[in-house]
Amino acid sequence: MSKTTWGCVTQLIFMPKFFPLNCYLVEEADGVTLIDACMPFVAKKIHAAIEETGKPLKRILLTHAHEDHIGAVPYLKSKFPGAQVGISRRDSLLLKGDRSLLPHEAQRAPRGSLPKQAPFEPDFLFEDQERIGPLLAIASPGHTPGHFCFLETASNALIAGDAFQTKGGLAVSGHLRWRFPFPALATWHVPTALESAEKLLRLQPNVLAVGHGPALIQPAMPMSLAIEEARRGHRRRIG
Repeated sequence: MSKTTWGCVTQLIFMPKFFPLNCYLVEEADGVTLIDACMPFVAKKIHAAIEETGKPLKRILLTHAHEDHIGAVPYLKSKFPGAQVGISRRDSLLLKGDRSLLPHEAQRAPRGSLPKQAPFEPDFLFEDQERIGPLLAIASPGHTPGHFCFLETASNALIAGDAFQTKGGLAVSGHLRWRFPFPALATWHVPTALESAEKLLRLQPNVLAVGHGPALIQPAMPMSLAIEEARRGHRRRIG
């Protein structure tokens, strides 16, 4: 495990060369928020990193319900029973194994590794533009129907989950990078992902911190180029 810090946000990076898994600690005066929880086999290392802050874990926020982002939650809840687990109202259905689609959504089956039944119960659900501690929750559907990102407003760091990837080259969710194809293969609906990527670009973040790959500093231009590349690729696919 390695760490990178911007202000009160620390990225924890596991297996960067093979299959990078990232999660994030956001420190406040009285505790820590964990964003995403990787997979069960890194749970003890996440626990140790939280302990090193000397502060209690207040909450766990999940960008989406794929199993490589939620895996350590049960272990961490056992160690920090007071921590509150939050996921978007929409992806809370996926967390329970319900893959049905809402009437207004693109009628395409969700993809990727999703639970068949709930591995834990969330303590709260959130919606777009809710303030959660120092974080602003931002709906960014596409990778999953209820995917969310979180903006730490003091540092203007955007924790973007799988809305973008940087492993294998910066790409919008759904745009295939052969050196690391997994986020694209697990993306629910590419046109929706592109709309969300443009929404995130308008935030003009200072840091783009993703679920898979290294963070980018001052990422506006690379994000813009990645969006345009994804649009061209999508147009070619649909003819």
